Amino acid sequence: MGMMRYKVVFASRTGNTELLAKKIYHAIDDPSKDIERISASTSSLEAEVYLVGFWVDRGTCSPEVMDFLDSIHNKDVILFGTCGTGQDEIYYNRLTRMISGLVPDDNRYLGTYLCQGKMPMAVRKRYEEWLKDERMASRAEYMIRNFDEALLHPNERDLDCAVGFLYRMLEKRSLSDRGELNTKE
Repeated sequence: MGMMRYKVVFASRTGNTELLAKKIYHAIDDPSKDIERISASTSSLEAEVYLVGFWVDRGTCSPEVMDFLDSIHNKDVILFGTCGTGQDEIYYNRLTRMISGLVPDDNRYLGTYLCQGKMPMAVRKRYEEWLKDERMASRAEYMIRNFDEALLHPNERDLDCAVGFLYRMLEKRSLSDRGELNTKE
């Protein structure tokens, strides 16, 4: 058997990224595909296109995703992830730059999809503690509102947007393979 075309690999702590990974995997209309949670035995030698899912941890991805990205060479790479923060374009752009920067230069990086995801209740309890400190109270109120909104994500719209993103990235890959894409964007 030759090389598989698509491999969806992901790390997920609370289930958000796993939900996205499964939606993306099922949306790939090609029998040459696989899906796997990232572990020490996950190989980057098996596929042409890697779709790598991550959860955001302190402004970047978790260490096992960093290690996996570092192992990918001469592949097409599409990233997708979830973070607790809601639609904050500046923050999402910063995350995208940070995490896509971890993809080795000998790969063809195609794009990153980010959406909000629910966080563990311990995070809300930490924000509630901040309410007791008047210097932190307004920030805490904002963070609690964001936390409560995040409980609703990823929702159906987030998942549908992930599939739309996937199709755009695969089209971009196809155009690039045919030499019809201006890569100097």
